[in-house]
Amino acid sequence: MQPRVPILVVGGDEEQAQELRSALESEHCRTSSVHSLDTLERNIEEGVRHVVILDLDSLAVDNRYIRKLRKNNPLVCLIGLSSRTFHPELREAMSKHIYACLSKPVDMEEVIYWIRSICED
Repeated sequence: MQPRVPILVVGGDEEQAQELRSALESEHCRTSSVHSLDTLERNIEEGVRHVVILDLDSLAVDNRYIRKLRKNNPLVCLIGLSSRTFHPELREAMSKHIYACLSKPVDMEEVIYWIRSICED
């Protein structure tokens, strides 16, 4: 994996965020976590490629927010996490802006696979 790509874990569940960070750091990834959408936008370095792992269950995320985030930060690659199998309110975001949506409970091998895939692109 390419450790120079920063990974932001975003969600309201601090325990889950810490588990994700620990697993990713064991793969030599540079990670940080934030617990709100406002903090996410402030933590993205302009002009730097980021992987953002976004908990869709614990945050009020909609198509407009994701579209704005990607417009302002085109180098951001979004991975969604959710216990739901269908998000009709995120139809546009799922088809255009979210790289992958993974189910909860999180399978760390799957997360690492997707991050490697993103880093290779």
